[in-house]
Amino acid sequence: MRIRHRIAALVTLLTLISASAPAQQKASDAERQLFNAANQERKAHGLPSLKPDEALANAARAHAQRMAEQGTISHQLPGEPNLLSRAKAAGAQFSWISENLDEGQNATAIHQSFVRSPQHRANILDSDMDSVGIGLAERNGQMFAVEDFSKAK
Repeated sequence: MRIRHRIAALVTLLTLISASAPAQQKASDAERQLFNAANQERKAHGLPSLKPDEALANAARAHAQRMAEQGTISHQLPGEPNLLSRAKAAGAQFSWISENLDEGQNATAIHQSFVRSPQHRANILDSDMDSVGIGLAERNGQMFAVEDFSKAK
């Protein structure tokens, strides 16, 4: 009897994992779209490509998830550490950091919004930055996006 319960629990766990995989893959695809769009923008302006930084991406994903949960865009949500602290806690090593935030229907719309905003565009085109971590989270059909740029140490 115990073996049946364990097998049933394992089947349930595997079902839950496989059911969530498409959503994770979709978010990952959108993150890659934003990464590629930022680097295409930089290339069009004669700037080197940004390198992906997994520690920054982890910090960005966690912040995007919090924004989605609260349904709001903010560089620092109530009870949350600031950008510097979040990035350091995730293991990022940098001498300079900046952040873009937005929400939209998809990665293309979010990138277009970023490049229309002078401050967000300046972050994308900052020649001092060499790395980026991108995180997305979805809520009610809206994507919440975080781009964390850094000058790596």
